[in-house]
Amino acid sequence: MIRVLVAEDQSAVRAGLVLILGSAPDIEVVGEAADGEQAVALARRLRPDLVLMDVQMPRLDGVSATRRVVDEQLADVLVLTTFDLDEYVFGALRAGAAGFLLKNTEAKDLIAAVRTVAGGEGIVAPAVTRRLIAEFAAKPVRETTADPALLRELTRREREVLSCLGEGLSNAAIAGRLDMAEATVKTHVSRLLGKLGLRSRVQAAVLAQELGI
Repeated sequence: MIRVLVAEDQSAVRAGLVLILGSAPDIEVVGEAADGEQAVALARRLRPDLVLMDVQMPRLDGVSATRRVVDEQLADVLVLTTFDLDEYVFGALRAGAAGFLLKNTEAKDLIAAVRTVAGGEGIVAPAVTRRLIAEFAAKPVRETTADPALLRELTRREREVLSCLGEGLSNAAIAGRLDMAEATVKTHVSRLLGKLGLRSRVQAAVLAQELGI
């Protein structure tokens, strides 16, 4: 069972999200938060598998709340936004969010995204994946937790996996392209994130774009 905390300040939207997620047999909504402070507090108390986080909330915005949840390793964070490309989204990804979806995402896609992130993969709204990575990488002031020199520590296979992440490929797609087991891909992703000091595979995708890998 995937345990989810829903953080959204608009009660009607929050109720809708809870209803959608609750319709999935393998997802349980364990808590609801109306602001960022409450989201962090509930994440500390409930230790959900995933926090579905709105970026624009009172008291503590979703970006700051995401950073706290990720820094304390309380849960994975999937960000919801009404905008496909804005500073909130960039900030959330830098803070370590596993990905983001637009609020107009279809119910089935929302459920699929929760399952994907809970399974250890990042996800970005498909319609804006490449735009997001390209614009993130093109920003003049870059905030990355990775030292490019650390790329020398990667094995050839890890560099190949990093290149695939830069294209926004899933673990299954990477496995198919590189002719390896999906479990092996997950191991490579985990190791390269550790070596590069990155918090999520989405950050790895951005780094790959920045360095032209």
